[in-house]
Amino acid sequence: MRWNDIRDYHCSIAKALSVVGDRWTLLLMREAFMRTRRFEDFQANTGASRAIVADRLRQLVDDGVLTKVAYQHNPERFEYRLTDKGLDFYPVMTALMTWGDRWMPLEDGPPVTLTHDCGHDFHPVQVCPHCREDAGPTRVRATVSPAAREAWAVERGGRGTQPRSVQGERDG
Repeated sequence: MRWNDIRDYHCSIAKALSVVGDRWTLLLMREAFMRTRRFEDFQANTGASRAIVADRLRQLVDDGVLTKVAYQHNPERFEYRLTDKGLDFYPVMTALMTWGDRWMPLEDGPPVTLTHDCGHDFHPVQVCPHCREDAGPTRVRATVSPAAREAWAVERGGRGTQPRSVQGERDG
């Protein structure tokens, strides 16, 4: 399968990866959340080539994650801002950051600290919105819909295992 074909899969993760599943794209998203707006700053802060930055920013605009806004008209220059779709990616970025801080720590501590408007530093956690208890992988069950089962069977040409409900591993 070609990488571009992943967008057509009947899977939310595959579809999301088709938009942000590239290291340079993730670093550009990091910069967007750090309020980087201008092309030159994206390039300087990521170390990516001009061609890569231009391509990935264009793709993020095409996918509706960033919007391109003129800030100067003669010569015309643009800045890139997160859309609502882009802002909704924030929990993914903070989860990646938290995972990196835990499993690949720097000797002098985390390079970025998250501080809430109330003034307190925090680490993002997943909680059930109903009961407010932990919603980590050992407390959640994923259930594959019948439509997804059927689509996956077609996508795989009848090959491979059929998806089933997945319960997180419990310590015990």
